[in-house]
Amino acid sequence: MAELPELVKDLALILIVAGIVTLVFKKLKQPLVLGYIVAGFLVSPHMPYTMSVIDRGDIQTWADIGVIFLLFSLGLDFSFKKIMKMGASPVIAAVTIIFSMMMSGICVGHLFGWGRMDCIFLGGMLAMSSTTIIYKAFDDMGLRQHRFASMVMSVLILEDILAIVMMVMLSAVAGGSTPDGSQMAASILKIVFFLVLWFVVGIFAVPLFLRRMRKQLNSETLLIVSLGLCCLMAVLSSQVGFSSAFGAFVMGSILAETVEADKIVKLVEPVKNLFGAIFFVSVGMLVDPKILVDYAVPILVITLTILFGQSVFGTFGYMLGGQNLKNAMRCGFSMAQIGEFAFIIASLGLSLGVIGDFLYPVVVAVSVITTFLTPYMIRLAEPVYRQTERRLSKKWIRRLNHLWGEPEVVSREVRSESRANWQRLLRAMGLNTVVYSILSAAVIALMFTFLLPLLRNMLPGWKLHWYANAICGLLTVLLVSPFLRAIIMKKNHSDEFRALWTSHRMNRLPLVFTVIVRVVIAASFVFYIVNYLSRFANAIILAVALVAIVLMVMSRSLKHRSIKLERMFVLNLRSRDIEAQVRGRKRPLYEGHLLDRDIHISDFEVPEDSLWAGCALRELRIGSRFGVHVSSILRGRRRINIPGGEDVLFPGDIIQAIGNDEQLAKFGAALAGECYEDDSEIERREMHLRQMVLTGSSPFIGKTIAESGIRDQYGCMVVGVEAGQRHLTIISPSRKFQKGDVVWIVGEESDLNKVLS
Repeated sequence: MAELPELVKDLALILIVAGIVTLVFKKLKQPLVLGYIVAGFLVSPHMPYTMSVIDRGDIQTWADIGVIFLLFSLGLDFSFKKIMKMGASPVIAAVTIIFSMMMSGICVGHLFGWGRMDCIFLGGMLAMSSTTIIYKAFDDMGLRQHRFASMVMSVLILEDILAIVMMVMLSAVAGGSTPDGSQMAASILKIVFFLVLWFVVGIFAVPLFLRRMRKQLNSETLLIVSLGLCCLMAVLSSQVGFSSAFGAFVMGSILAETVEADKIVKLVEPVKNLFGAIFFVSVGMLVDPKILVDYAVPILVITLTILFGQSVFGTFGYMLGGQNLKNAMRCGFSMAQIGEFAFIIASLGLSLGVIGDFLYPVVVAVSVITTFLTPYMIRLAEPVYRQTERRLSKKWIRRLNHLWGEPEVVSREVRSESRANWQRLLRAMGLNTVVYSILSAAVIALMFTFLLPLLRNMLPGWKLHWYANAICGLLTVLLVSPFLRAIIMKKNHSDEFRALWTSHRMNRLPLVFTVIVRVVIAASFVFYIVNYLSRFANAIILAVALVAIVLMVMSRSLKHRSIKLERMFVLNLRSRDIEAQVRGRKRPLYEGHLLDRDIHISDFEVPEDSLWAGCALRELRIGSRFGVHVSSILRGRRRINIPGGEDVLFPGDIIQAIGNDEQLAKFGAALAGECYEDDSEIERREMHLRQMVLTGSSPFIGKTIAESGIRDQYGCMVVGVEAGQRHLTIISPSRKFQKGDVVWIVGEESDLNKVLS
């Protein structure tokens, strides 16, 4: 028999040790991420008393795959539409926290005399709080339904997105010895270009493909297709100079807008858990106890920097975002830790060879310490707020509570309708111009890179060379024409454009100027195509470009084609929302109005072993017991709005309840706690089939099944009687037992013994 490969032995060791350690951590109610890190430390070469992984290179490859699937899953939970609906408040808080903590990390690194790249990467690691750890802490402490917790989760989502961008920027910084401002600007433009291109093309193509293949997609094929798309985008991302994880995240965010998103999340979850566990185990394998001892002081200083920095800068960031002082402190204190993204950024630095080997174990040690302190920091927020409230005057408290809110109110009051129309119009025109320009540039690049060399090879020679250029140029102009027409004509007939045109004569010249600017942008693309493929004079090329633009604007078929493409894109972008409305899962529109007050809406799932299952709402007295109102019950594809007292709850129902933080937390705790206890003697509840021969002394003779009490008193069931026949006969309810009947009974062992005794 062939010898087992080392990789299989290493995986067996990793998974067995990780399984044992995580069970212990689960028992201790600690994050599983820490359990994986401890497991990695136990199987590392730094632990001489246990078995060690043999081939760390293969494990690192699996860990890299784990990072790809982790970020793919993160993308599946992300939605561009959700970010757009968040408003400016979470954005302001996230940017403030990330910038402040990154500067703090860089300063701490310089304090210890570390290298420039070590300081920069340390700042990136310290800027990212852990979504997994904070969510787990909120869940364990019963705070997940509180209003401040939803604000924290919004900021954490934005931090995760900015962390992806930061990874790309750190790669760009690490690639050059002294990157200047122009290089950084070029890197940012490159990120924006490919992000917009991939998202727009992906939203148009991927949902359309899944819709056409919907009948052929079962769970198995959908999983393979999803992971295949993930790996494809990871390869494309690495080919254009980004990390593979960035591409995986982009594909996840594209699939998040499809109808199949929820199903993909469930299918990918086990794959993500497996490879994610291997990644975090590989993190623990890099922890060297000697380095931890040598760098004990930096570990302590960095830990204090995170605790103090997140508390102060986090509070300030949330206050700038419009939160009052109390909520801002609760939010800021909740984010005082680092987690999985710090490990991913550290892995990036090691793979690029730009950070020291000491930084990885130092960051892991800091993460472990801050993770254990997270619940205590969350609890510390309110005592600190009370002390602050005592020491500051009411005037200062009032100022801090309205640090950002009052100017916004004033700005809305003084903002004129004309100015608001200009802002909306210019924002929409700018977005359309950027998106369609990126699509046009991508089409031109693809045509010149692939089609033009192919045509030149097919048509060799000087004269035929011009035919190849002409064919390629004509096809390129035809392909980009819908995008160029959209740049010129989009929003020219919008409500804002008409209102500005008719409201005042002074608006007309600027409006005409916006059209001229977009004509120039569109013409420049045609000018570039013709200029690249010909040697005509600039005047002739410019005339050709203007004629092409006029033909595009006047073409009705091109207009219908452009509108059809845009409608298809919007339909794909809204497909998940449409599916949610049809299934009854979309949150009510009035939720946004509740968030401005002390009450809000939260979803609660009825556990499968809940004592509430089968009970009517009137019996549960939810309103009088908890003070919350049940607005809707989601059951499969049904939505029961404003349920009455007679409506019954079933396992798996989603209850949408309205209340304040304390009421919803109390309601959620009761729903989760009032369940049937686990049956500790489940093995004794096996059902058995027994034979009972009725003798003259049997108490059941002369009685019917109901009169015998076999079901009601003994908990057993009569399945039939032989009565001298070969097969069992079902007994009629009116038939009375007779002497000599051979009765067959089903029940638990203990109950059968009572009947037969």
